[in-house]
Amino acid sequence: MINFFFACLFILTTPGPGVLSTAGLGAAYGFRAGFAYIAGLFVGSNLVMLAVISGLAAIVFQINGLRTILLIASTSYLIYLAARIAFAGSKVAFIHSEKQPGFWAAVTLQIINPKAYVVGTTMFSGFPIFPDAFLFEVIVKSIILNAVWIPVHFGWLYAGASLKRLNLSDKTQRAINIFMALAMLAVVGLAALSV
Repeated sequence: MINFFFACLFILTTPGPGVLSTAGLGAAYGFRAGFAYIAGLFVGSNLVMLAVISGLAAIVFQINGLRTILLIASTSYLIYLAARIAFAGSKVAFIHSEKQPGFWAAVTLQIINPKAYVVGTTMFSGFPIFPDAFLFEVIVKSIILNAVWIPVHFGWLYAGASLKRLNLSDKTQRAINIFMALAMLAVVGLAALSV
């Protein structure tokens, strides 16, 4: 169980679209703005977990071309979110975003996020805790995973919001927003190359 906990901690704290977009949202819009977004990521993450545990994800991904379609959809959506974060509050931006991504944007992100499926598959197919009690193991793993997931995401939101609270110049804040968006896109690129 200890190995599973540390695996959760490592996998969930490493940059992926969810945590990077959370930090970017915090940097662009502030700490409170991220609450609904984190709630959406949480719901979406648990929906993905349910799809992985039930085998639905494995069945769906067997449909010819669907994996490619979802990869294109997720990449496009992440580029859109990255642009909203990068240009939030930017006076010179061609995409000016006053309204931050919210609950449904986050649910959608998790459902089409390739890393969410990889994490779910890795965590629930590996690290046997109770090999003779499948349902009990799923419940225990879900509790541990969510117990790690919540503070990790609030930590990333706080880190991003801390940058905003520093009252940096517009130019510096814009550079941070763009860096956060580019980091998110880099992770998406790495995920796309590994597929």
